[in-house]
Amino acid sequence: MFGRWSRRDLLKSSGAVAGAIAPVALATAPAAAQGLPAYAVNERDNLYTRIGVRPILNARGTYTIISGSRSLPEVKQAMFEASHYHVHLDELMDGVGAELATLTGAPWGIATNGCEAAIVQATIACMAGTDVEKAQALPHIKAKDQVIIPKHSRNQYDIGVRMVGAEVVEVETADDLRRAINPRTAMIYIMASTREAASVLPIKAICDIAREKDVPTFVDAAAEEPLKPNIHLAAGATMVGYSGGKCLRGPQSSGMLLGPKDLCNAAYFNASPHHNYGRALKCSKEEVMGLVAAVRQWYRRDHEAEQRMWRGWLEHIEARLKPLASTRFEYLQPGGLSNKATRLRIHWDGAVLGITGTELVAKLDAGTPRIMVEGGTGARPDAMASYITIMPYMMDPGEERIVADALHAALSNPGTYANPPVPKGPLASLAGNWAFTIKYERGVGEQQFTLQQKGGELTGAQKGEIYQGTVTGTVRGSTVEMRSRMPVPGSSIDWRFKGAANGNAMAGTVDLGEYGVVPWTAVRI
Repeated sequence: MFGRWSRRDLLKSSGAVAGAIAPVALATAPAAAQGLPAYAVNERDNLYTRIGVRPILNARGTYTIISGSRSLPEVKQAMFEASHYHVHLDELMDGVGAELATLTGAPWGIATNGCEAAIVQATIACMAGTDVEKAQALPHIKAKDQVIIPKHSRNQYDIGVRMVGAEVVEVETADDLRRAINPRTAMIYIMASTREAASVLPIKAICDIAREKDVPTFVDAAAEEPLKPNIHLAAGATMVGYSGGKCLRGPQSSGMLLGPKDLCNAAYFNASPHHNYGRALKCSKEEVMGLVAAVRQWYRRDHEAEQRMWRGWLEHIEARLKPLASTRFEYLQPGGLSNKATRLRIHWDGAVLGITGTELVAKLDAGTPRIMVEGGTGARPDAMASYITIMPYMMDPGEERIVADALHAALSNPGTYANPPVPKGPLASLAGNWAFTIKYERGVGEQQFTLQQKGGELTGAQKGEIYQGTVTGTVRGSTVEMRSRMPVPGSSIDWRFKGAANGNAMAGTVDLGEYGVVPWTAVRI
């Protein structure tokens, strides 16, 4: 991305840090060598910068918000070639189904518009099958309209189940699960995770009970490595879904659903190009063939060599930073098959080096090249213990040197950072009931807060338009800071209010994370 090295150069250089790595086909030839249009990477002048967007050196991981993974050369080639032809999509999916079955060892497979789409399509397949009347009636008319989700598997992505109109039934134990299964049960959804594996209701136990009751199961393995034979199908799962845009390094908007041919076909039947509930879930011929190329390459890649390469990059970064005062280094091992790569956590004392982790994250983001890392801790003036984390597996050869140099420059010459000003003046009295108005970009939210105050500490309750949260915060002079977590199905809304009080009124901004920062006002009632 910011000055490429060849694989040969990489293998020569990384041996000095991590030991010799035998020449292997990690991602094979560069795109230009495979017949793609010539393209020279230019960090400062490219199709993104021309519309005001700054590209990112990704030392953070396969987060969708920063565009997931970087596709393999073979994927780019497949998508380029696919774009030159017209094909009948039903025929294409038949061919892909057989190919994915051969590659993965599953009975059948389909390409989907991401793993979230696989969740949606699997749910519809279990609710409506290929009954055209039931398919057309969704989401309002259903016979099987419940999906069971173990409590350990509730997550932000089970919206793929909920958006179909299914009623979610939560269970915690095997007895709960047996009691919950009834004629309305369409499917059991499970999120594969270390939490699930350590629970009293792991995947195999769920699948055993589901088979007794003839209920299909779906395992969400979006970020996992698709091992062959497939561990979830071997444990008894009916279907399993993967992202194509994570470790597979396929198209970002691709995924795959593996399972029995009839259910996979029913999932495809209910999505684009067919005029059913999932019509919006369009997977183009380019994405389909890019996904197939990524899966094909997955079973050819030397994954052990990749792991050694990534570890070598981290050791290079450690070696570059080790002479700096107060630094220490922690290697974090992956806990399962998701995001399977060692990460490097870099610790230091912000008071010694003059910069905190949160300040370093902002500095890297604003720099050239723009670098994004995981996390970032430390706050002035009394929480100066800091760290950031480097995730290497979406970096390109040579980028470890860029990251190491940028970190060394920022930590050895950080510039000047001042402690935040301490609010002065009499302490505002905020105890009581307040009417909050949240001024979204489109729409207005009305909430009620009940606050208790003990000195400069605040506690209380937040009553939203639909959900409720618990509030904690501080008041220093007239400056107010409050946080709350509002549980919602499968997730939570996190609110971080900052503002100023003036008698019976307050105003400020609230940071909603991925949902943006918006203004608010409040009056005492």
